[in-house]
Amino acid sequence: MDVQGTVAPGWEPVADAFRRNFEQRGERGAAVAVHHDGTKVVDLWAGTRDADTPAQDPAGTASGPGGTAFGSGGTDPGPGGTGSGSGGTPPGPGAPDPAYGGTAPGPGGTIPTAPGPAAAAPWAEDTAQVVRSATKGIAATVPLLLHQRGLLDLDAPVAAYWPEFKTAGKERVTVRQLLAHRAGLPVLDRPLSLAEAADPEAAGAALATQAPAWEPGTDHGYHAHTFGLLLSALVHRVTGRTLGRWTAEEIAAPLGLDLWIGLPAAQAHRVGRIAPVDAPEEAGALRLRAKRSVTEAYANPDSLTRRAFAVIDPAPDENDPAYRAAELPASAGIATARSLSRFYAATLAPLPDGGPRLFAPATLTLARTEESAGPDRVLLVGTRFGPGFMLHGPACPLLGPTSFGHPGRGGSLAFADPESGTAFAYVTNGMRKTVTADPRAQALVKAVKSLL
Repeated sequence: MDVQGTVAPGWEPVADAFRRNFEQRGERGAAVAVHHDGTKVVDLWAGTRDADTPAQDPAGTASGPGGTAFGSGGTDPGPGGTGSGSGGTPPGPGAPDPAYGGTAPGPGGTIPTAPGPAAAAPWAEDTAQVVRSATKGIAATVPLLLHQRGLLDLDAPVAAYWPEFKTAGKERVTVRQLLAHRAGLPVLDRPLSLAEAADPEAAGAALATQAPAWEPGTDHGYHAHTFGLLLSALVHRVTGRTLGRWTAEEIAAPLGLDLWIGLPAAQAHRVGRIAPVDAPEEAGALRLRAKRSVTEAYANPDSLTRRAFAVIDPAPDENDPAYRAAELPASAGIATARSLSRFYAATLAPLPDGGPRLFAPATLTLARTEESAGPDRVLLVGTRFGPGFMLHGPACPLLGPTSFGHPGRGGSLAFADPESGTAFAYVTNGMRKTVTADPRAQALVKAVKSLL
């Protein structure tokens, strides 16, 4: 199996770690990209496009330094490159698998394990992938940019923009609390159908009448599904556009990104299939078990934990074209690693090729400012959040204290680190039983960190 792509001189350890993910950690198909000071220094991909087809050379080794597949250098597409689209129909995100260090499986999205095409297509340079909750980092950028443009006050009540929201004890819920998972709305008394979840008006109506599970602002809990539904409704009322369309027009198109919240039909052929994969035994690795309290919470249909991941019912098929076309900003985003890394690089500074800077200095400071920390009422482990982004910490190790971004259940991870000027993205089609700290992603992060 060849590793394809480019690595700038000095960044070869990242390629070594990427290769070891295939050799030692059961990787099926994946890509990793890194930008440093706005310049792309790593852009690698390998394996099969679809996780539910066997690798063409399961016993082979990926090429790296000493192999022949990748070179050095490489450039990003500048403004005017491939953009993104929006639109679509139902489905919604899935439920979490056990967290690395502790959550247990619950109900939610399904990944069919039926055989895919007979011939295993290779992961290509333009292969894109469902990134699950890594979508939340993209979605969080939209209200922060609206705030930066003076269109949204983070400390104003949500009801100032969405009058129907002012019911059932939510009168004083602020936009900031919504972004920081402090609104008390991780569950719905009546789960939504797929069609309802994909419709901002239908989902918004359900959320507007929902009573909080705790007093808003007093605590935090991961809004696994409802984070995206709440932002969709809010952004639609502030801008008149859906969040997916706003992302396509204001972020993806100017930066030339292959990144979508609502996959256009014309791009569907580029997206690989995801499937569950087992973690191989690693020599000397510590075997971690979910805490009993977490396991019990996922097993209890009445627990806040399980209900948070059952907001959309029945669970969708994440490989279904309808799911991929849906605008579900909590988990249905699709992107290449190259574009996710470029996206985060643009939050830090203007790009050397002329790509625009997304965050002004004040917004960049805001993005990495802690708003929530400590035991999470839904995940039942300690989490840290800024206004929408997950922050560096034990549950989600990034590069350091200033890092902000978001992991995706099963493996994907993307973030920016202002202190080092680094942006990172990893996407995979092999869904492991991890939520916030997948060992494949962490091996790559560790390699990057060793170079800074």
